[in-house]
Amino acid sequence: MKNTKNRFLALVLATAVFAQLNSQQGLPFKMEELTSPKFPKAVSLSGGVCVLPLGIIEKHGPHLPIGTDLFEAREISFTAAKQEYAVVFPPYFVGQIFEAKHQPGTIAYSTELMWKMLEETCGELSRNGLKKIILVNGHGGNTSFLQYFCQAQLASQHDYVVVLFRPESDPATEKEIKSLKKATLDSHAGEEETSMMYYLYPALVDQEALKNESGLDQDRLSKLPFGYTGIWWYAKFPNHFASDINTPNKRLGELLVNSDAGQLAQLIAFLKKDNTIQQLQEEFIKKTQNPIQK
Repeated sequence: MKNTKNRFLALVLATAVFAQLNSQQGLPFKMEELTSPKFPKAVSLSGGVCVLPLGIIEKHGPHLPIGTDLFEAREISFTAAKQEYAVVFPPYFVGQIFEAKHQPGTIAYSTELMWKMLEETCGELSRNGLKKIILVNGHGGNTSFLQYFCQAQLASQHDYVVVLFRPESDPATEKEIKSLKKATLDSHAGEEETSMMYYLYPALVDQEALKNESGLDQDRLSKLPFGYTGIWWYAKFPNHFASDINTPNKRLGELLVNSDAGQLAQLIAFLKKDNTIQQLQEEFIKKTQNPIQK
């Protein structure tokens, strides 16, 4: 009876996998797994949409791997691409992480290199037919950089568009997520990130090290009035860890990953069929050539 059940489950799994592959015409969604002759087919099936997950190499508290952001951004992208086919770019970890240079393992590239890498990567994707590029940011320190990069697309004409994915609270899962969360301070390497990694790669979460360092806000610039400074994060969280509770919850991690992936899949589907961004960019650039002409 047990063997019969196992065979049935194996058949169901095999059928699901076959259906997924068949629906995508047998094409991998990971760019690095595509053969060159099949690449044009992937471009066509994706509608020219490429997902570029951006991670970073930095400390994540005492308990998570330094590639946490890379793992999470890519797995969210993979989950979305299984729902709505798109080409997913290979591991990308060139971004802004100056605030963690004091911690072992941090790889912090220059501002010039991080800009040129992203600019030339987008240009090369476009040259290969992937002209709708979605940036999936897995690292909080990249946020301002990526927003400015998107804004700078208006500085000159491009034959591609760049969209920064911005997930929101999901009404379908928000209530359960709130019921599972215990942390009152939950940021870098905190309860949510730890739970996501525990759901995705449990063996990479060092549970013995969870309480080895403090993630509490030290607020060492509390007397600074009305100002912003680059040292703000170090002033608050010198251990590069920001959380009061970081105990992992697998269900919480599952909900967070799938919620973001579902929204990303919706964005992919929209960009496949809608060209409004391209049209508006072309209209804008044309008007910039002679702004006083009516």
